[in-house]
Amino acid sequence: MAARKRIAILGSTGSIGKSALDVVRNLEGLEIFAISGRSQIELLKQQAVEFQPRFVVAADDRLSEEISAVDFTGGGATELLVGRQGLIQIATAPEVDIVLAAIVGFAGLESAMAAVQCGKQLALANKETLVVAGQLITELAVQSGTQILPVDSEHSAIFQAMQTGQQKEVRKVVLTASGGPFRSAPKASLGAVTVEQALAHPTWQMGQKISIDSATMMNKALEIIEAKWLFGLSADQIEVVIHPQSLVHSMVTFTDQSTIAQISPPDMRLPIQYAFTWPERVAGPAPEMDWSQTYQLDFSPPDFDRFPALKLGFEVVEKGGSSGAVINAANEAAVDAFLKSELSFTDIVTACREVLEHHNFEAHPSFEQLVAADRWAREEISRWIAA
Repeated sequence: MAARKRIAILGSTGSIGKSALDVVRNLEGLEIFAISGRSQIELLKQQAVEFQPRFVVAADDRLSEEISAVDFTGGGATELLVGRQGLIQIATAPEVDIVLAAIVGFAGLESAMAAVQCGKQLALANKETLVVAGQLITELAVQSGTQILPVDSEHSAIFQAMQTGQQKEVRKVVLTASGGPFRSAPKASLGAVTVEQALAHPTWQMGQKISIDSATMMNKALEIIEAKWLFGLSADQIEVVIHPQSLVHSMVTFTDQSTIAQISPPDMRLPIQYAFTWPERVAGPAPEMDWSQTYQLDFSPPDFDRFPALKLGFEVVEKGGSSGAVINAANEAAVDAFLKSELSFTDIVTACREVLEHHNFEAHPSFEQLVAADRWAREEISRWIAA
């Protein structure tokens, strides 16, 4: 790479964060300046000892009295920070070149927004940032000159494919979806799906929340909304296709009807690396396609009746405003309730729709209004469960 890049990883103990650290292990020219974690403190300590960052953030304020800097560094130069202010500090540190936003859910919004406000290059794995506050974030990015580089495999694939043409030449993007563990299960059986069954993704190893989102296909609904803001698209420029092999990560169709696809084995290190090294490409740890094998690539349209979350995604794209914040918060709360066996699998999306349809819509919400909408939607899910 042309110059050394210093990276702050927001959420280094999650699946994306761990993959990002493996990219750094394998590439010269990348330096870990700061890392953060919430609950996996022992893993955070191990990462700090290995990479010796300038800062480590224990994101949970409740841990402030349980952790000392010595726990992380053995008395080295690493400084311990705690809580939301610590996250904002590392996201805006003048020494940082790239901020990887990998904190799952609404919890990752504030620090990602802080990085954008001060003009950091943002490697965005937290799709909820744009789902909740797409209009605010994109406006701030224009003002600060921030480059937002997608880390989701689907959006990275679209970004890569778009390099072959111009924005004005894009007719539509096609988001691929594995279909999750229930793409061919009898619809009548979905109401009895257990937590263990929903967590068993056929392709990817992910955290619990993202795995459940994949099973309901709410993850794809959120990706539809994210694509709108990342690439300046309308609802009729976004399609979803079921692709069980997860080799084609997404596609772009241009005005001349040529469709460009990005193909690689399913491994998150590739899109993470591309965000870190862009606009350059370098050799890295991700596996390559083995063309001595026979591959089968299947594509089929999604079943909107089986996966009603997809309809919600397109509706939120068309409506905009506070809708993204409400659907995201309702889904986070509903998934949490399902994981606690307080809500059935099929009720996750049903509850989200009811909350979305009954919220007080704001066409141009402020950050404070988005926070209020998030809180209201979570409370509504609790009331829906108790009813």
